[in-house]
Amino acid sequence: MRPPPTHVSDKLTIRRASLEQVNDVRDLTLRAYQKWISVTPRKPRPLTADYDIAIRKHRFDCLYRNEVLVGLIETVCQDTELRIANVAVDPNCQGRGYGTLLMRHAESLAREQSLEATRLYTNKLMVENIALYEKLGYRFEKETFHDHVTVAIHMVRPLSNET
Repeated sequence: MRPPPTHVSDKLTIRRASLEQVNDVRDLTLRAYQKWISVTPRKPRPLTADYDIAIRKHRFDCLYRNEVLVGLIETVCQDTELRIANVAVDPNCQGRGYGTLLMRHAESLAREQSLEATRLYTNKLMVENIALYEKLGYRFEKETFHDHVTVAIHMVRPLSNET
């Protein structure tokens, strides 16, 4: 059963995470990625990341609904692009457009920094995610193979032609 849509009275805010929120970031990510454990031959990278290090090196922006953490996006500036390392939405809140909202937020961050594109990679078996990224304007760039079991799909969304 799909969760009810967000109500007009719901207050959505996005705020940059602080170092003190590392446990919240880790916990939300672990919950969000649980559904992929049975789909992929190895755990998705966000499940094995060291968030004590990542929160110091990467940018994490958290989405709150009525002051409750419901999603996050992790980004890393790389040369002329912003790489999206992780998008996680609480399983109880998926299907409400929060992932799309977070992806658009990352694109806004990239524009503010005059970057040329946003990019990401995902497991080839996560077809639901790939479909969403394509719908958002991301295009297939290449496949890479890891450990003879995992195929990563690299996708990019150029921002240079946008205003």
